[in-house]
Amino acid sequence: MNALRLRTLLALLCLGALSCFEPSPGLAAERATATGPAAAERKLLYVAAPGIRNYLEYGGHGLLVFDIDHEHRFVKRIALAGLDEQGQPLNVKGICANATTKKVFVSTTKTLTCLDLVTDRVLWEKPYEGGCDRMSILPDGRAIYVPSLEGAHWHVVEAATGEVIKKITPNSGAHNTICGLDGAHAYLAGLKSPVLTVIDSRDYAVSKTVGLFSAPIRPFTVNGSQTLCFVNVNDLLGFEVGDLNTGKMIHRVEVEGFQKGVAKRHGCPSHGIGLTPDEKELWLTDAANRRLHIFDATAMPPKQIASLELRDEPGWITFSIDGRHAYPSTGEVIETATRRIVTGLKDEHGQEVQSEKLLEIDFVGDQPSRTGDQFGLGRVRASRPVKGLEPPTSK
Repeated sequence: MNALRLRTLLALLCLGALSCFEPSPGLAAERATATGPAAAERKLLYVAAPGIRNYLEYGGHGLLVFDIDHEHRFVKRIALAGLDEQGQPLNVKGICANATTKKVFVSTTKTLTCLDLVTDRVLWEKPYEGGCDRMSILPDGRAIYVPSLEGAHWHVVEAATGEVIKKITPNSGAHNTICGLDGAHAYLAGLKSPVLTVIDSRDYAVSKTVGLFSAPIRPFTVNGSQTLCFVNVNDLLGFEVGDLNTGKMIHRVEVEGFQKGVAKRHGCPSHGIGLTPDEKELWLTDAANRRLHIFDATAMPPKQIASLELRDEPGWITFSIDGRHAYPSTGEVIETATRRIVTGLKDEHGQEVQSEKLLEIDFVGDQPSRTGDQFGLGRVRASRPVKGLEPPTSK
């Protein structure tokens, strides 16, 4: 074999060996998906409708999904259960989700529905004694606290199956529920009681109570370290503050410069309160004046610093996970840094969407990666000094 033929043969062998390491078209596509745009986190806003009573004019019926990073454009409508005997949609009462179990839950006045976040399919729908209200899921996804519809009790429900684990009966007019970020405690508020009930999630037993507040509790929120709660109460344009360690109400804050007026829904002037995730601000709804009032939450009690006008009466407020956007129930999207309304939610028909039941769910590819909350929860886990709550200095 001459030198030229030998060199040619060696070159062909090398090319063949190299081709063994080239990915197949399918593998190349898989790698591109894993490392390309599809692998980037996609932030979506899930809005349950009808989320203003049973009014279909504010978004119809379904779970409406919006793309947060692309001007909150409408993405899709997921079909929901939750119909009455005549086939009409029932009021949606709450929404919660868990990324680990890949499920989202929607409650109505009568049932709780579980949907798969990957396939968008309804997995199950179950009715509960006394109906349902605004529920909350434990961070590990194992159980959901489901209030009856303004009744005596809450059901603790196994999230995988919907089966009842335990019944808790504070006799408070069951209404709103929050699970702490660490899952150790749940907070139960009834609209017929001025007391907040705290549950130990190890055995679902009452751990303590907080209050008395000045009137029955309506919407509320807690900070990330679970040392403080901020509550709306009947007949107050403002909020009250409770110390979750001592169980005492410590402050009452009234909105300045506005009269409470008469709200067309909920029967109380402020029905909606939330902390920005960094806990630097507290945002409060004002129904009759169609306003959001903003407070400096680094001081105690929080200090009123700004007000924003909305297109309708707000009955709820929550935030994106990163705190960049505020979501009042009236459908505006507000940039928190500038306090500027940047857009409004609209469905596939261009109709304005309003709902008090909404939260962020993020995805990597088609898999859920993290979830927000329908409540505007503080997300600072470690306690930090708050002006007015500093520990006493030793002498």
